[in-house]
Amino acid sequence: MNRAFSQLSKRVIGCAVEVHRVLGPGLLESTYQQCLAREFDVNNIRYVWAHPLAVEYKGIFLDCAYRIDFFVEDAIILKLKAVEALLKIHEIQLLTYLKLSGAKQGLLLNFNVEQLKLGVESFVL
Repeated sequence: MNRAFSQLSKRVIGCAVEVHRVLGPGLLESTYQQCLAREFDVNNIRYVWAHPLAVEYKGIFLDCAYRIDFFVEDAIILKLKAVEALLKIHEIQLLTYLKLSGAKQGLLLNFNVEQLKLGVESFVL
């Protein structure tokens, strides 16, 4: 699996770094989501917040109430966390979202770290 950073992902990470720089760690994921949405607006980055994700099961699409934290520029799925440590399940969830959506790139961002660069994982299928 390629873990490269695209130009768009660098812009997205830059927005996340700015949010983290201003707020720091220790807040709820919902706070980081709202502030990141504002940062995307300021930087003219298109996104859908809480993007619905249907599950295809045997040729039928089912609304199972999954929501992608952010779907950016119809290209990158973001999964935001504010946890002590990222777990394998967080990575698996993101990879499953990529598979279900057909998107090729995902970012897992954990805001509960001293420096955001320590909480960024990129996945490219």
